[in-house]
Amino acid sequence: MILDHRTYQLRPDSLAAFLELYGREGLPIQKRHLGEPFGWFVSQDIGPLNQVVHMWKYRDLADREQRRAGLAADPDWQAYLKKASPLLVTMENKILRPAPFFDFA
Repeated sequence: MILDHRTYQLRPDSLAAFLELYGREGLPIQKRHLGEPFGWFVSQDIGPLNQVVHMWKYRDLADREQRRAGLAADPDWQAYLKKASPLLVTMENKILRPAPFFDFA
């Protein structure tokens, strides 16, 4: 198993708008293609502000590639991205593998 760990830095004062838009439009589309997220978090008061972190679990890189290709090809997702992208400053992505002694399957 692998974990796709994404951090989005949002423009100041856009966190609430992003969360509302994502919850209403983005999440349902992603769930159709990616399944349930492993976790979804918002930074608050300590450390970098205006950030969201979300994680998605996949069997392997091939599974991730296939599911994300389906998402990218979805016209609803492309329409959502046109609305959400102006709210973002940066995006960071990491692929995490579990340590040998930890199984999150």
